[in-house]
Amino acid sequence: MATAEKWVDQEFQPSTLSKEEQMKEMEWFIKAAEPFRGMEINVVSETITTHAYESETLAKAFTEITGITINHDLIQEGDVIEKLQTQMQSGRNVYDAYVNDSDLIGTHFRYGQVVPLSDWMTGAGKDVTLPTLDVDDFMGKSFTTAPDGKLYQLPDQQFANLYWFRYDWFQREDLQNQFKEIYGYDLGVPVNWSAYQDIAEFFSEHVKEIDGQRVYGHMDYGKKDPSLGWRFTDAWLSMAGAGDKGIPNGLPVDEWGIRVNDCHPVGSNVTRGGATNGPAAVYALSKYIDWLDKYAPPEASGMTFSEAGPVPAQGNIAQQIFWYTAFTADMAKEGTPVVDEDGNPKWRMAPSPHGPYWEEGMKLGYQDAGSWTLLKSTPEERRKAAWLYAQFTVAKTVSLKKTHVGLTPIRDSDIRHESFTERAPKLGGLVEFYRSPARVQWTPTGTNVPDYPKLAQLWWQNVAEAVTGEKTPQEAMDGLAEQQDRVLMRLERAGVQPTCGPKLNEEMSREHWLNQPGAPKPKLDNEKPQGMTVKYDDLIASWEEGQE
Repeated sequence: MATAEKWVDQEFQPSTLSKEEQMKEMEWFIKAAEPFRGMEINVVSETITTHAYESETLAKAFTEITGITINHDLIQEGDVIEKLQTQMQSGRNVYDAYVNDSDLIGTHFRYGQVVPLSDWMTGAGKDVTLPTLDVDDFMGKSFTTAPDGKLYQLPDQQFANLYWFRYDWFQREDLQNQFKEIYGYDLGVPVNWSAYQDIAEFFSEHVKEIDGQRVYGHMDYGKKDPSLGWRFTDAWLSMAGAGDKGIPNGLPVDEWGIRVNDCHPVGSNVTRGGATNGPAAVYALSKYIDWLDKYAPPEASGMTFSEAGPVPAQGNIAQQIFWYTAFTADMAKEGTPVVDEDGNPKWRMAPSPHGPYWEEGMKLGYQDAGSWTLLKSTPEERRKAAWLYAQFTVAKTVSLKKTHVGLTPIRDSDIRHESFTERAPKLGGLVEFYRSPARVQWTPTGTNVPDYPKLAQLWWQNVAEAVTGEKTPQEAMDGLAEQQDRVLMRLERAGVQPTCGPKLNEEMSREHWLNQPGAPKPKLDNEKPQGMTVKYDDLIASWEEGQE
């Protein structure tokens, strides 16, 4: 208890708990860990700031407090999935627990190799489940709940894909007047893709220079690389409006264009009732290529995700439609061109604009939720010890401090804490977004995707062919839809997913499906309606009043 008190006093502040409540949690961990003292447990996660804090600080704290030695490995996201697949296919215990994106929820509940946490916490793992875990406090619990109503993963960190823009430039009266003169409406946060395109054109082709520096109205990346896949699987089609209504994911057609009947995937191709190669998806890909070519810096098309990420902080980008809040800490560093002399950001983040196929009630973008995942192939004693550490990293004693370090909030109570009210002005809208009712419209890949590792790799290869001009956007999306359906067909024939496995629809004409209600949606006569913007300060005020 003396060791725990030292950590609580020196490291785990602030907290939403009183010190007395923190010490009660620590006492519970010490007692629950007694049967496992002396064990050495191995867990793994991808390399981001939040997980570095866990690996370097929380693992050490847990080891000292409980006597269970934790080795928390940090590796690339693709390698995490590879290790997970190896364990699932071989049954050999590679790691005792994984922080694995909730994008794999559809994979996990279908293959039956992941421990459903709802059953675990009330059954075999009851004696090692923290009484004050408070699952309802986790903002991302709907992302990790399967169609059977069970929780399969526990969120550990999450970040959204939002719109980023130079608030200081948008506030300039000369630029506001020039924009209104050219486009006939106010320069502001774009509500739709038409306005985003107008603003991109405005800065790239009309403004061109600010303070002697060449500026661009858009930033993106386009290199043929696996990270190009994330650019699309992370809900680009849903932002255009390709799927159906439904939160957290469209039903029956989701943001990848996969249709389900009950819980069974029945196809991606429009000919099977999917929307992966429908008009809205082709529009989405076309706009991505068009904007990259016309409005982004020339070098952007040869960049990967990690190379493009730091570019807006260099100070010559006006806006970015596809920007992860995981970059917040880097964008808020004092001394960079996008932070003023008082340490306040010159930029803000806001909701992503939507394409012309989007309708009210649809998801509006992507949210990553790295989540603790337990496999049945891990021996029960090791699983229990690993579950203790997993809960320690998200317990209320430590979660608020962890959120301040990594800026990837998981608990509603943490983001509403007064310490974040104080810090909010330095974070460019992150706090306001996560406190707003709008946050529910940003969600990870949903349960329609039956095998995320197999299907996700198809995206970057097909999209790249359209980026290079080898194929038209329609041809590229046709290829993707056909390849996805072939994977679904193989899964169906192999019968490896006894629960909610694929059952492909017979093919019918495109016209048949495009004439049905919902997705896939027929091509619009006008894919560039009137641009619409909103003042950022009015948007924040509406959130504070509880409006979406």
